[in-house]
Amino acid sequence: MLFQYLVLDILKNVENARTISSPYHLLKGKRSGQTIQDVGIFRLHSYFGILPTLTRQVYDNEIQKLVEHQLIVVSENSFQLTKQAIELLQNYEPLPLNGWQYRGNEQIFFSRLSLTVQSLSHARENNMAFSPIQKDEEIQRWVRHFLLINDYKSGLLNHSLYDEILQSLESTQINTQAKEIVVKRLAGYQETGFTWEQISLEYQMAEIDVQIIFVACLHQWLNEILLNTKQYPYLSQIADKIRVEIPLTGSAYHTAMLFKKGYSIEQICKIRKLKQSTIEDHLVELAINDPTFPIEQFVKKEDIQLVLTTTEDYNTKKLKILHEVLPHLSYFQLRLALARGENSCN
Repeated sequence: MLFQYLVLDILKNVENARTISSPYHLLKGKRSGQTIQDVGIFRLHSYFGILPTLTRQVYDNEIQKLVEHQLIVVSENSFQLTKQAIELLQNYEPLPLNGWQYRGNEQIFFSRLSLTVQSLSHARENNMAFSPIQKDEEIQRWVRHFLLINDYKSGLLNHSLYDEILQSLESTQINTQAKEIVVKRLAGYQETGFTWEQISLEYQMAEIDVQIIFVACLHQWLNEILLNTKQYPYLSQIADKIRVEIPLTGSAYHTAMLFKKGYSIEQICKIRKLKQSTIEDHLVELAINDPTFPIEQFVKKEDIQLVLTTTEDYNTKKLKILHEVLPHLSYFQLRLALARGENSCN
């Protein structure tokens, strides 16, 4: 049910502006201009990319359940939340997710940690002939290097990392059940980590709900670790470069650097050999992430306010409708105004 709550919350935010597929692309972390734009316009940063392995079949099945439970009504090109869904969401307490700043990298952190814990537990028993729980060769290389530079044979790393895990999890601001789920996924000497199915059965909840709680706990745990790096020196190494400090996609970052050097959109198009629409996508992404972006270079302050007023009057953020009402503004200008929202008028 947690996943359904989450989808309903996204649908409530994008209603009358996006299709029923919008939450799917958001949860997967699709790097398209549309999805990135939606993150900023609808303030959906927390949900971005939290379920990168979500399949379309699973998503469609959950949407069908929402229809069957009379929580949404879906037509060919639109959807609508029912009164029952709105009432249900009043009791919804969102999990402390931070998808925008971790972008799925929390899984890399856990992969490093789980293989490290498995390796240390076997080293303690003088048995290094084991099948690694993580098959990714990059993760295996990283862990081998981590173990060597921290002199794992001395035994100090084993005890210190164990203490750091206990202390940091205890300080992490999330419920005990979430912490238990994370710990159950760890493996050790002659102990295999719990599967999603096993945890699902133990807690009597859907596997996808367990995975969402797992991700939320990792986000909060990483926040605790990265805010207290001196207190958790080993965990901080494992969490290195996990948090996204420059939240722009790779291509958008290159466009941003050129824009900040004073190049015009036309000049950037020629330099990067990209279409103007693509460069505009990048600038919208930059406006979402950078509060100092000079939005008024492209759209007047009064027009920004006009866009915001229109979205309220027509109860929509759908670009096509806004363009029909405000034909003097381009789609690019409308997207910039929506991306910045109220902040641009401060």
